[in-house]
Amino acid sequence: MKEAILAALSTVSDPDLGSDLVTLGMIKDIDLESQPVKITVELTTPACPMKQKIEDDCKQALSSIEGLQFEIILTAKVLTNVKKGSSNLSEVKNIVLVLSGKGGVGKSTVATNIALCLSRGGSKVGLLDADIYGPSIPTMMGSQDKPTLSDDQKIIPLESHGIKIMSSGFLVDEDSALIWRGPMIHKIVNQFCTDVDWGPLDYLVLDLPPGTGDVQLSLSQVIPVVGAVMVTTPQQVALADVRRAESMLRTLKIPLLGIIENMSGYTHPESGEIIHFFAEGGGKKLAEKTESRLLGSIPLDPEVCKAGDNGVPVVISNSQSAAAEAFEKASQNLAAQISIFNHKGISSKVIVPKRPTN
Repeated sequence: MKEAILAALSTVSDPDLGSDLVTLGMIKDIDLESQPVKITVELTTPACPMKQKIEDDCKQALSSIEGLQFEIILTAKVLTNVKKGSSNLSEVKNIVLVLSGKGGVGKSTVATNIALCLSRGGSKVGLLDADIYGPSIPTMMGSQDKPTLSDDQKIIPLESHGIKIMSSGFLVDEDSALIWRGPMIHKIVNQFCTDVDWGPLDYLVLDLPPGTGDVQLSLSQVIPVVGAVMVTTPQQVALADVRRAESMLRTLKIPLLGIIENMSGYTHPESGEIIHFFAEGGGKKLAEKTESRLLGSIPLDPEVCKAGDNGVPVVISNSQSAAAEAFEKASQNLAAQISIFNHKGISSKVIVPKRPTN
């Protein structure tokens, strides 16, 4: 009977990974002693957007076995290419950069809501505010406490809305300006990556400063990341800035996971008409030009900004809204893309700067 079950399930493919469940090792247990027979299928992420399709395809394939009464049990284990003990962040399975070519596109809002969606789906998530000059995560996550130190002098990240968070905003007074040169920036970024006790995480989302600068360069020299997400708005000037940032990623050998288009359109509350204040379809065109994936389009909604200012992001404060649903879909597509990258062995390469020769 077990052979018949495996033969049937070998006809079911994971649409994202492009192979069948048996070959991928996703059939983790077949309990023939139980009635009905319990078959455990392990997905590559709790946020798998194809979860329902995979389950339905399994049921259809198994229904061809005469007399078999079965129950499909779906579990998940997030994939990683990180080797144990390879770095100070070796317990973090996937590090994801969220960046933009310019300011004002809602990068921090996207990073925050995406991280929360991944957590609400069942993953262990951390959010690092690496936007040194303009840290906004403390406000968006509704936390103004100060981090403490563990017995071994590691910084213990704060927790808010179910995820671990760290920001330079926790280390200075709210109204103080951060006037730091490149070497200090490199030092604080390195400390956030090596001296914070993140513990085991499925995903660590890094909210980077806009543009191309010291933080991005420092990170490329400190940690391997699975890839980056570019946030843009539909208008042409934002797209041009993103193309420059994408060029920087290629130089730093950081793979591009995909594009998220923010403020894609406003739905009139009375007529239902979708009004595109910032042009239309820019994110899709950019994804095509960079040969990457459009992970999602987030509608323009004043509630998103208000929720962030109140410290309760929209995916929590109004989870049924169109914006929250768009964030959820984008996070699922991101999780799927990360699984694809891990399956193919795609990740960044840590760049060790060359020492000048005399």
